Amino acid sequence: MRITGLIAATFSTFNADGSLNLSLIPALVEKLIKDGVRGVFICGTNGEGPNLTIEERMTIAEAYVKAVNKRCLVMVHVGHPSIAEARKLAAHAEKIGADAISAVAAFYFKPSSARNLVDCMVQIAAAAPATPFYYYHIPVITGVAVDPLDFLRMAEDKIPNLAGIKYTAATIHEYQACLNYKDGKYDILFGYDELLLPALAVGAEGAIGSTYTFAAPMYLKVMEYFREGKIKEARQMQYQAVKMIQCLPKYSPIPAQKAIMKILGTDLGPCRLPLTTLGDKEAEEIRAYLDEINFTSVLRAAATPGNGAVASRQPL
Repeated sequence: MRITGLIAATFSTFNADGSLNLSLIPALVEKLIKDGVRGVFICGTNGEGPNLTIEERMTIAEAYVKAVNKRCLVMVHVGHPSIAEARKLAAHAEKIGADAISAVAAFYFKPSSARNLVDCMVQIAAAAPATPFYYYHIPVITGVAVDPLDFLRMAEDKIPNLAGIKYTAATIHEYQACLNYKDGKYDILFGYDELLLPALAVGAEGAIGSTYTFAAPMYLKVMEYFREGKIKEARQMQYQAVKMIQCLPKYSPIPAQKAIMKILGTDLGPCRLPLTTLGDKEAEEIRAYLDEINFTSVLRAAATPGNGAVASRQPL
């Protein structure tokens, strides 16, 4: 499996009381397809997967598969502190027709070595043997900083359906090493939105990120400029994205991004504890900051036909 373009790591969709609001998913899918994304990555960090029961995660996966209806890729995150629960999620994702699955390392009792990590992923991937599997490398969250190149070396003979890695780390040199392992044998999807352009410079062709859920046209423009050799323009557009991203840590990244989506017209509901939904004051501060950096104007210009997003309707 080889994915090019952008995969949007989608956010949770909740009612005011914190229960699932599946009715919001079809409209979100339509928006993302229109924006030009290649697919969706669901129930991961930004989808608050660890805050959901496995029954809820299965229900969400079913809703996305139905709404997408084969028009773009559906990647289901199945990682869980319990390998047994992760296997249930993996088997379910394969049963409903997901295009790929991905799993983080267990983040309570953590794998102690690359070999231990591989043994864990072998069990998870084997529960969905006909579905491409991506190891989700995100050490800043899991605390598991195993060298992903060591993972590939040890896993390639043990995980027949290993497709690659969702690489969410800022270590570009290690990312490049994974990209070039055995002449590009594996699909290494980059996961740091703010470093998309540097990743393109070392060979990235596909990326997964949270801000692609609401700002995909800007990043697609970065990719377009890069392909055309317009490096100055690519740098300028990437910096527009960086300026937006710079406001996220001040408020907590996931609640802040859901606030931005609401500002842009897509209200996905609150977050679940321990994440805290932003109040009106914080949301207005974010709105003012976005106005200050002309974010909405830049996003709108990037999405204008002939001046923006690259179409997503590639053959699956």
